[in-house]
Parts: sequence; structure tokens; C-alpha cells
Amino acid sequence: MTTSKKNVRTCNKGHKYYKGSDCPTCPICEQERKPDNGFLSLLSAPARRAMENNGVTSLQQLSKLSEKEILQFHGMGPASIPKLRTALETNGLSFKN
Repeated sequence: MTTSKKNVRTCNKGHKYYKGSDCPTCPICEQERKPDNGFLSLLSAPARRAMENNGVTSLQQLSKLSEKEILQFHGMGPASIPKLRTALETNGLSFKN
């Protein structure tokens, strides 16, 4: 088994963190950005960024897309679909067919 070597990094805000990949995202900044409520608060950071990067920040916008379209977003995985479906159904909405 190989272990990945993690390097210490510092983000623009001065947070120090360790990363073993080329991903430039600061986990401390991401935690600070996480919403306290709403459907985006249910998602992992990569899935949340995928929604935001594609302009989906409300359930009304989400309901205009199909599950297949959502899964095409970079960072969105199948584990997020049930959470999104539940959030839509709770508000009387659904994915586009």
C-alpha cells in the first residue's frame, strides 16, 4: 500500500492546510462557505460547487433540470441525487422528466 505525501499549503486568506493532490481548494475556506440551511447545505463541497458553478442556487432552478443533466456536472455524484430529490419533494417540486 502506498501513502500519498501531503504538502502544507497556505490559501489566499492565510489558512494553512495539507493536501496530497493538485486540488487548489482550501478545506477551511470551503467549510466557512458551507450554507447553514437550504438544499445546498445537504451536499458535499464538490457537489455544492458543481451546482453553484452551473448557476443552480435555488430549488426552482434545480426543478428545471433532469437527474441525468445534474449528474453531468463536474463534481456531482449519484449519492447527491436522493438528497436533492427529497429537497424537491419537500417543496412540492420534482426533477424535469
